[in-house]
Amino acid sequence: MSFRSIVRDVRDGFGSLSRRGFDVRLSGHHNRGKSQGSVNDLSDGNQAVLVIQNSRWANLPPELLFDVIKRLEESESTWPARKHVVACAAVCRSWRSMCKEIVRTPESCGKLTFPVSLKQPGARDGTIQCFIKRDKANLTYHLFLCLSPAALLVENGKFLLSAKRTRRTTCTEYVISMDPDNISRSSSTYIGKLRSNFLGTKFIIYDTQPPHSDVHIPPPGRSSRRFNSKKVSPKVPSGSYNIAHITYELNVLGTRGPRRMHCIMHSIPSSSLEPGGSVPGQPEVLLPSNSLEDSFRSISFSKSLDRSTEFSSSRFSEIMGAAISREVPESEKSKAPLVLKNKAPRWHEQLQCWCLNFRGRVTIASVKNFQLIAAQQPPVAPPPAPAAGTSQPAQPEHDKVILQFGKVGKDMFTMDYRYPLSAFQAFAICLSSFDTKLACE
Repeated sequence: MSFRSIVRDVRDGFGSLSRRGFDVRLSGHHNRGKSQGSVNDLSDGNQAVLVIQNSRWANLPPELLFDVIKRLEESESTWPARKHVVACAAVCRSWRSMCKEIVRTPESCGKLTFPVSLKQPGARDGTIQCFIKRDKANLTYHLFLCLSPAALLVENGKFLLSAKRTRRTTCTEYVISMDPDNISRSSSTYIGKLRSNFLGTKFIIYDTQPPHSDVHIPPPGRSSRRFNSKKVSPKVPSGSYNIAHITYELNVLGTRGPRRMHCIMHSIPSSSLEPGGSVPGQPEVLLPSNSLEDSFRSISFSKSLDRSTEFSSSRFSEIMGAAISREVPESEKSKAPLVLKNKAPRWHEQLQCWCLNFRGRVTIASVKNFQLIAAQQPPVAPPPAPAAGTSQPAQPEHDKVILQFGKVGKDMFTMDYRYPLSAFQAFAICLSSFDTKLACE
């Protein structure tokens, strides 16, 4: 039996069973009677697990199973063929454990495989190229992974994330989901949101999962702290964590040149860009088990929240000042958040416009285009000059473009990101550029 026939046999044998179990779980979530949904889930779920664990594929010797999945992972390195790797992880518990052992994170391999990869840092050795398609009529944005160099011309991409814009009285919200159609906070695929102030100059990124334990998250404002208590209402979500602040400098009528932005990534320490640094607290699962309950909030209650202190100028100034301060004790420097700033463009005399080198990934001039680099530049000694005949030294991590975003067509934009940002964080930052900025243009 050939290797591909083995994979096909496994997929055909478990495809219908997995689909049936998935449908049962979804029906249990949408059913109003919790007890009935739980009974159906338990009875059919146990039956499915029993059938799978007793099958011949679940009892493969570990050495053979490792060799099978290892060959599959190496041969199916790009999408859509990489879906077979995901299918193997859905066979049973032993196959899932083996896939987690073999498939590396995007940070080390530069590939997006499982949904959890969307909240893990990008590649260290290169960028992960994506594009965003905007739908002005429905106020939605869809993020796709580029599958080929000509992906933008034929819109050849794998769907990753979606967002929907909602304009409220005092702010704008972008709900981010893993479903291309069902984009709402009550959905089980809701993973976070972006919220802006009225002027569109200050943004906060919220995640459904908490950051690592050592991170310092700014406490909420006075009114927000009052409503964050579970004693007020059980419908307030416990899975809404402030992980980043984004600020655009005031620039009325564009008199100060292009946009200037800063991103304070509270969930990423600045030490992650140092040699040997890493991003702590990387998630192992994308959606918590109680994501439906945590993401639910009554509409009437959410409208009653006072967000005046959330976007106050003094509050943002205090956070920004603490993040970029050089008077930080040595013991606290490793915990300081990573601060990103947009790379300053240069003025082109012949074209009479501001220019950035996007290396061919951006083709249309737009005020939304930007490149982000690290704002903190550590005082390190300059490297010695390379000897004759040797290659140039590698570019320091602090000088590399971590995220770039730009326009390539009507309602089409590229988004290229790398370590230490994740796809979710990069997408949320790019969404802030779409928002109307009354005091920045």
